[in-house]
Amino acid sequence: MSDTEVIEFMTTGSRTGKLAVVRKDGRPVVTPIWFDVDPATGELVFMTGAETLKANCIRRDPRVSICVDVMEFPFDFARVDGTATLTTHAEDPDAVQHWAIETCRRFVGDDRAEEYGRRNGGADEVLVRVTPTLRRGAFGISD
Repeated sequence: MSDTEVIEFMTTGSRTGKLAVVRKDGRPVVTPIWFDVDPATGELVFMTGAETLKANCIRRDPRVSICVDVMEFPFDFARVDGTATLTTHAEDPDAVQHWAIETCRRFVGDDRAEEYGRRNGGADEVLVRVTPTLRRGAFGISD
């Protein structure tokens, strides 16, 4: 897949991402996320609680990987590796609120995006931006 195909695949419909981070003791952890892509920068963006395991791992080690797959034949997938930065609500409340709403829009639709986005963009949430360093994927890996 090209870089463009990776992003198109990852953002088709409401496919969730699987975020991989590394714990302090070196063990990996993978968690599902709702995410979007900032068209101006190409960064993947998502929200998380300011004191979650995800946020704490990223503060310590900003290297992350996000994978999206289709769990039916022929099992397509795409992955973005990159470096994550955190923006708190106090630092940029407009950006946090904007991306909380836009990310929710992909998963709950226009009718409920504001409702979910306001809830997910509160003062105890952080905006995570992942600057890609590698994009990979494959169509029809079982063909």
